Amino acid sequence: MKNLSKIVVSLVFSLLLVPSSFAITLQEAKAEGLVGEQMDGYVGLVVNNVPAEVRALVRDVNAERRQRYQEIAQENGISVEQVTAVAYERAVQATRSGHYIQNASGRWVQK
Repeated sequence: MKNLSKIVVSLVFSLLLVPSSFAITLQEAKAEGLVGEQMDGYVGLVVNNVPAEVRALVRDVNAERRQRYQEIAQENGISVEQVTAVAYERAVQATRSGHYIQNASGRWVQK
């Protein structure tokens, strides 16, 4: 599990960055309170009324995460759920103060 934690730490930091093809970055969307870290290890919309580019950003970031989570799970002989649980813990640790995360009841709260 310790080895998995190291892998997921590097994963989380790499996933906090997004391709520069988007007009808004993941960090900018988080800073604006539009998206946050979900309990399932993916990013989600904090508010429903967001521009299409933010929806596309969330979709693409989550697709990248899903692929990487599957790779990590397969490489380590563990479930994707185990990987996403550790990824969420690490994402919360890496989340800046004032950005949103889902709490245990699934509600959006500012860190």
